[in-house]
Amino acid sequence: MRRPVPETEEFFATLASPIGLLSVLASHKGLTEIRFANHPKALPANSEKRNPFIDAAIDQLNGYFVGKRQVFDVVLDEGGTDFQRSVWAALRAIPFGQTASYGDIAKTIGKPKAARAVGMANNRNPIPIITPCHRVVGSDGSLIGFAGGLDIKRQLLEHERENA
Repeated sequence: MRRPVPETEEFFATLASPIGLLSVLASHKGLTEIRFANHPKALPANSEKRNPFIDAAIDQLNGYFVGKRQVFDVVLDEGGTDFQRSVWAALRAIPFGQTASYGDIAKTIGKPKAARAVGMANNRNPIPIITPCHRVVGSDGSLIGFAGGLDIKRQLLEHERENA
């Protein structure tokens, strides 16, 4: 008889991407995190303990990086507060190749004075690229803050402009 997978079991793999090595993590419920190479807990290359969520995420990320995927549909297990999840859902609604400001996102979620709180939720996004926090810019269009660094943010935005 098969034993059930413990709810705390973690699954993971690394992806060599055009923006560097990505660590992709999942639970038994869905994708939980994507870490950039500069993350203090980034996984070493070729680390893996896969499940279907990892496989789907890797496949979809590969499609994104070759310009064949603009929307992700992998199952997410992102955690967070209700407010954070509402911000992350709004981020996923920003069309490929476009950007929005923190204020735009605040208005989208019905909290027009919460631009700073939106920035904090954006900063805590555990699943960048799939939840595209790189598409959020300052009110003047400037590139501000990104877990992978501004060079990677710029590369992702250029990639999307070229493939939109």
